[in-house]
Amino acid sequence: MLTAVRALRRSLTYLRRSSNSASHSGYQQANVILLPNHLADNFEAFCRSNPAPLPLLYRSQSGETSCPPLARHADIRTDISQYCVYQDGVLVETVSSLQDYQPRRPSEQSAGAWWSDMVCFYLGCSFGFEGSLKKSGVPVRNVEQGTNVSMYKTAIPCVPAGVFSCPLVVTMRPIPADLLDVAIKTTHLNPVAHGAPIHIGDPALLGIGDLSRPDYGDRVEPEPGDVPVFWACGVTAVEAILSSKPPLAFSHSPGCMFLTDLPDSSTSSPPSPPPDHGDPLCFLISHNPLLYSLASQRAVEKIRQLDAIIGEDPGQRGIKALFVEDELLRSCLALSHSSSVAITTGFPTHYMYSPPDETDGPPGAIAMATMLLSLGKRVTMVTDRRALEMNQAIIDEAVRTGVLKTTIPLVTFENSAPDSTLQFLCHNGDPSRPRYDHMVAIERSGRAEDGNYYNMRGVNIKHLVDPVDDLFIAAKDLPGITTTGIGDGGNELGMGRLKDRVKSLMPKGSLIACDVPADYAITAGVSNWGGYAVACGLYLLHTCPAHQRYLRKGLGIKPTTPPEQLQDWTANLPSVDKEESILSTLMRFGIRSGKTAHLAMEVDGLTFHPTHSDIITGLLEVTLGSTPCKP
Repeated sequence: MLTAVRALRRSLTYLRRSSNSASHSGYQQANVILLPNHLADNFEAFCRSNPAPLPLLYRSQSGETSCPPLARHADIRTDISQYCVYQDGVLVETVSSLQDYQPRRPSEQSAGAWWSDMVCFYLGCSFGFEGSLKKSGVPVRNVEQGTNVSMYKTAIPCVPAGVFSCPLVVTMRPIPADLLDVAIKTTHLNPVAHGAPIHIGDPALLGIGDLSRPDYGDRVEPEPGDVPVFWACGVTAVEAILSSKPPLAFSHSPGCMFLTDLPDSSTSSPPSPPPDHGDPLCFLISHNPLLYSLASQRAVEKIRQLDAIIGEDPGQRGIKALFVEDELLRSCLALSHSSSVAITTGFPTHYMYSPPDETDGPPGAIAMATMLLSLGKRVTMVTDRRALEMNQAIIDEAVRTGVLKTTIPLVTFENSAPDSTLQFLCHNGDPSRPRYDHMVAIERSGRAEDGNYYNMRGVNIKHLVDPVDDLFIAAKDLPGITTTGIGDGGNELGMGRLKDRVKSLMPKGSLIACDVPADYAITAGVSNWGGYAVACGLYLLHTCPAHQRYLRKGLGIKPTTPPEQLQDWTANLPSVDKEESILSTLMRFGIRSGKTAHLAMEVDGLTFHPTHSDIITGLLEVTLGSTPCKP
């Protein structure tokens, strides 16, 4: 059947067509690059290192015109409607055939003789999944508008190999927000056509300044409710030619693809992610800037199991009434995308003691900090001025005993000037240069509607609390800073997101409810448990192939996590021994249990063994795989 199609493609009329988008839907199309033989090994390595933009379907022998694994009776010299010719990395002309092509330079070999030195690379193309998108009910706007797809150079560098290095090129297709999961699932199943998207949301996060001005292809107009979705693109190979400047090279003209005999449902090399992880799922994690993230069904199910464990309420506070589905999941996804995280804790509920702090909060804060450090994030701890010396000593002891991976900066905040929050949150007070991209408050006193701070008994403890709330309020108006609050009663910083529920459902809720919201509010039977769950959730995301591919934009992906890296992540998970150690440290500093004020191995009146140790054990069983995912 395709032999006749290929013959048609060789006709003069067909050769003048400029775009194959959605033509012959049902068959894979390929990007094509031809390079001198001495560069072929380097370029193959470049493809292997950047599998999302450059999924290698076939590498020819020198001078080979056919590609038997991809198409019968093919001749790459004539089977593309338009070829680009490059000399020393400069596009010098486009031609409709290479069969009788003679290089312009007199020093080049005679007509046809140069071909014997050329190696052809056939690379997967996203046009191969457009037919599948349409069959799944996802509109393909460029096809509807009769244009080529939009293609953009990004600011994301590919992994270099030999002489080849260049920025990633992406295609953009506007997709209705309610069909994102369908589009992701459909394209995820076709890895030889670039697979699932590598970015969903604000193009500026890729370094793309203006969607109306593509670097290749045509402008595509979105419809109301559409979200920009970006896939890695094989035109990345063209950028590689431009940057490496080979003496002679060829490519297909963008949009003019080679048609294979392979169905677009092919699952040939490169392999798709392990099937036991399930399809990737999509979650909105930021409105400003707009950003979605991906995680496998398996990782999502496990994080939801973590949420169920920390939602246990042995203290009978009624915390389940405040639960919001997937707040833990979305917070973990946002933290996974972060590079610099500020964590704050401290609830001076025992105003009659010195120190007034409680044992809930610091252990969870340190558990999150050490996992974030293990994942390569920068972490800063924010505390009250009255507790600075004590908390520095606690951090030093946590490092000495191996509970915290390494020391972290400990800072305070005093809102003493009109621009204090901006100076604290942003480099030189510049809103476009945030110092932190995520702030987490765990068991931190939260400001109530009347401006005071209350413990669960309704006692005002404002005199013991610095105005860290002002940072969370300011962050709401600063693009690129996400916030999370973790609490177990509704009077903690960030729980303002749930204040209506707190006021109506929690004891003294109308008085104590925190008025300051976070983007995500994680509720737990004990706040420390929320910190442990965040650490475990981050581990699950960083061992999730779909999420890691998305984070890395499909570049430099390894089939498995290196053993030494996995060992380090595992060692920095919370454990019964580490959490017992940090609780013992807090006791030595005179820090007491929140509910009872006992100077004992307990948190919120619950003894470490068996209550807290059992929760930690349950979280680890889910995280490390001894508890299977629920169907």
